[in-house]
Amino acid sequence: MAKSTLPVIQALRDTAQRLATQAPYQWGHMGSCNCGHLAQTITHLTKGEIHSRAMQRYGDWERQLLDYCPTSGLPIDETIDEMLALGFTRSDLTHLERLNDPTILASIPFERRNTLRHNQRDDVVLYLRTWADLLEATLLAGIQLPDLTPATASIAASVANQHQAVSA
Repeated sequence: MAKSTLPVIQALRDTAQRLATQAPYQWGHMGSCNCGHLAQTITHLTKGEIHSRAMQRYGDWERQLLDYCPTSGLPIDETIDEMLALGFTRSDLTHLERLNDPTILASIPFERRNTLRHNQRDDVVLYLRTWADLLEATLLAGIQLPDLTPATASIAASVANQHQAVSA
């Protein structure tokens, strides 16, 4: 699964928000589909630029990801490079296009999970937001806060001593 980092989580949330606010969505268009929208967020390319890059090689996103070669010099591979560099994996992107990552699906309520359709805007938004929530939970679980108990006890004792001195 994608790295649990703030930039990855923000890219997912930004993409979901853009889709939720009626950005043009067309599953059969390489720049306006599930991966295309995430690519727009990460690369700041337009849907047309992404589509044009993808049309220089045969296939949908799944095929593009299978044929990906970091040294090909193809523009679509440069787009994929940026997505991978941010912290996504090729598997993540393949799953995104079909909304079928088992870990993400397991976190979606059962009644919605069984009706998700990979080419429906609202389902993509739910999937992206659920994914971001999972990564955020993982990120937060990994944060080790310092143990402040001794310092808190010391402050409490100091306040108690000051209170006794004032009372006396």
